[in-house]
Amino acid sequence: MKISTAKKIDELIERYPALEICRESLNAAAEKICASFKGGGKLMTCGNGGSAADAQHIVGELMKGFLLPREIGSDFVRRAEKFFPDETGYFRENLQGALPAISLVGENALNTAFANDKAPDLIFAQQVFGLGKRGDILLAISTSGNSDNVVYAVEVAKILGVTTISLTGRHGGKLKHISDVTICAPADETFKIQELHLPIYHALCIAAENEFFGE
Repeated sequence: MKISTAKKIDELIERYPALEICRESLNAAAEKICASFKGGGKLMTCGNGGSAADAQHIVGELMKGFLLPREIGSDFVRRAEKFFPDETGYFRENLQGALPAISLVGENALNTAFANDKAPDLIFAQQVFGLGKRGDILLAISTSGNSDNVVYAVEVAKILGVTTISLTGRHGGKLKHISDVTICAPADETFKIQELHLPIYHALCIAAENEFFGE
């Protein structure tokens, strides 16, 4: 990672000193996410309840501009001018560079069909099985670290060679023992864990954005 990218984790810990205990895992997560994007990989997210909302929030920060301008590539502009010259200016003005990310929580038709026909606790695992490939990242969120559907998704990801990063609470639960990187927010109550998850994943998104669109 660039020095300026690594500093985004330092800035997070300056704002939230309680996260000093997570410094190593935060740096490892940022490095793995940036390496995945550099290698043409994508990031998948999953979680339940408030963590499902967080999973979608993360995608929103990665797939469009967050803190930095994200100009689209010159190759895209040249091809746009070739195929659709009248729309090129509009595309150039409004489209933003994206870091490919997918939330697994919003596929209502797929998830309800699979839950009805097969196993409800495998709804995320099924999507990882269908979408995941070596070089991708699964960012799994569970405040307890023990949510069955999230744990199964991580297990399937591991089988496929997908890198696994988990956001949990203080003790990490099952996810701590099976994930490549586990960021254990130093709190025990669900809402307090979630209050720390937000700045953690914001920092990871800021770091990734800086790596690809920063100076």
